[in-house]
Amino acid sequence: MKSIDSDWMNNTNYKADIRLNTQQPTSSFPPGDIHESSDSTVISLLKESFQHWLEEAKAMKSPLLDYELALYSAAGQVIAQHGQAVNEIQSVRLEVSLLNRSTEPQSIATLVLVKREKSDALHSLLHTSALLIRQMFYHRFDVRVVRDLHNRQKLSEKEARHQDTMFNVAKRLHDQNDVSMVLQVLLQDMAELYPLADVNLYLSQDHVNNDPRVKPLMLRHSTEDIYARSFLSGQPIVSSEENSTKVAIPMSGKQAVYGVLSLVMQAAHWEDAEIRALVMLADTAGSAFENAKLFEQSNLLISELQLINELAKRLNQSLRLNEVFDFALTELLHIFKADYCHLIQLTNEQQSFQIAASNLPSVVGEKCPTAYGFCGIVHSTKEPLIISDYLATRVVESKLMDETGSRSLIAAPVLSGSELFGVIMVSDKSANYFSYENYKLLQVLTTHIGLAISNASLHAEVRRMVITDNLTGLYARNYLNEQIQYRQRKDPCGSLVLVDIDHFKKVNDTYGHLIGDSILVIVSEVIRSCIRDSDIAARWGGEELAVYLPQIRSMQAYRIAERIRNMVEEHTEPKVTVSCGLSEWTFEEEKISVESLFYRADMALYEAKKNGRNRIMIG
Repeated sequence: MKSIDSDWMNNTNYKADIRLNTQQPTSSFPPGDIHESSDSTVISLLKESFQHWLEEAKAMKSPLLDYELALYSAAGQVIAQHGQAVNEIQSVRLEVSLLNRSTEPQSIATLVLVKREKSDALHSLLHTSALLIRQMFYHRFDVRVVRDLHNRQKLSEKEARHQDTMFNVAKRLHDQNDVSMVLQVLLQDMAELYPLADVNLYLSQDHVNNDPRVKPLMLRHSTEDIYARSFLSGQPIVSSEENSTKVAIPMSGKQAVYGVLSLVMQAAHWEDAEIRALVMLADTAGSAFENAKLFEQSNLLISELQLINELAKRLNQSLRLNEVFDFALTELLHIFKADYCHLIQLTNEQQSFQIAASNLPSVVGEKCPTAYGFCGIVHSTKEPLIISDYLATRVVESKLMDETGSRSLIAAPVLSGSELFGVIMVSDKSANYFSYENYKLLQVLTTHIGLAISNASLHAEVRRMVITDNLTGLYARNYLNEQIQYRQRKDPCGSLVLVDIDHFKKVNDTYGHLIGDSILVIVSEVIRSCIRDSDIAARWGGEELAVYLPQIRSMQAYRIAERIRNMVEEHTEPKVTVSCGLSEWTFEEEKISVESLFYRADMALYEAKKNGRNRIMIG
């Protein structure tokens, strides 16, 4: 196999403008007359002319044929001869020069006749024959010059058409803003320019294209593969085999080499001009590919910025943490078109992760240690990660990946300043599903989601502080009023229990306010332990506490209040007792206001204190 590789190509500037390096046919003669009479083509034409004259002389039975004849070049070399050699001692030598057509004639050849005796008649005949041979020579010479000029004109016209074609191809390539269209135009035009060639394009970048002629460029065996060698060297390579010739032309832009254009033809000969034209075309295609790629990336960046702006805007419209989680989950699944998404939150104890939101309902609420799985990696590094194929690499064990059958993963930390308070994981069942652009986009989106979660968390904390008593941890009075009004619109009944610590002022005076505060906290904890999650306990004011029991009638409320009273007496130190006043409302009676409900309970509490304290009265 004969190969023209980069070492050979370095000796020829294939990047030069083809218009300045158009290959012209090599003319044997310059226009006009002969300048070098020893040229091999001149010698050949002189020999042909002598042979032609000799045939005509034989037909005419010229007397010159009875003698030894020879035609010598200007350098004295025998071009052609006729007849038997004559003894030079007894011979007479007649010579006639064949002159060129310049203004200062020079001999281009000499016709020589050798005989034994001298004869003027033979000299005249020899002179006439020399003129005839000269005329025959110049006839052939002029025909050759005209033919060379004609070939040169044909080649020039061919080159002009080729340049026009290349210009149109280049124009069509640069008119495209889509990467796939650039490749399609290139391959289509190459197929039209070289219909007998097998045209392919080997791309070094991942690009989804339905055209089977667009193939990935493999660099594993770069020393044996001419396409890999052409890509790495940035130079065209021509490789000739027994029945075919391969041409590899790098497709280069300003920033990089993007691929290699391949042409395979049966027993083809590639001229330097054609290779230069192909290099120009491949460079044009590389530039168009690069521009289309940049245009595509700029559009992608614009769409990402619009997406980020819209996402941030909609995230900040809600200050409820659950709504932020649900919206972020929905948007991430829509953006990445992935199978699964999990929003994982660091618990308040900072010792475990908990799944706060997921499109797989069965895993919501599950917990795992902070060092476990991919969350553990993100927790320790505070850096995002991308996994192309979990089954092939299995860097760590992951229950989420195993349960969902996911193979691809991108994950990013949710940060508040330098503190991590969560992880977002997006996964898909396909291997190599996520691109590096997806990986970068998730980082940006996570930043905005993290800000929204942080704002919602702060808002929830502020709201909790507003509706919660700081000392006891019970709800504030205004929140209790709001909830009773809300429940009265939807429930059939409800009960209110007012709890007052007996002789609390005496406890403060005797033991101090710190002990008094601790008694309040203990009583609050007892109340919380005795009621349901749906019940609402609040600090009514001072040492008075209130519990609203939705959909509970007075007799059941009495039993709950009795349990509270007994447990307070058992668990306080110093021991204290409580008095309770109880009231209820039902939908059968006229609508009762919150104030009336509290008034009834307060009157019942007054009766309990009046009758000796440490007891429960129903209003």
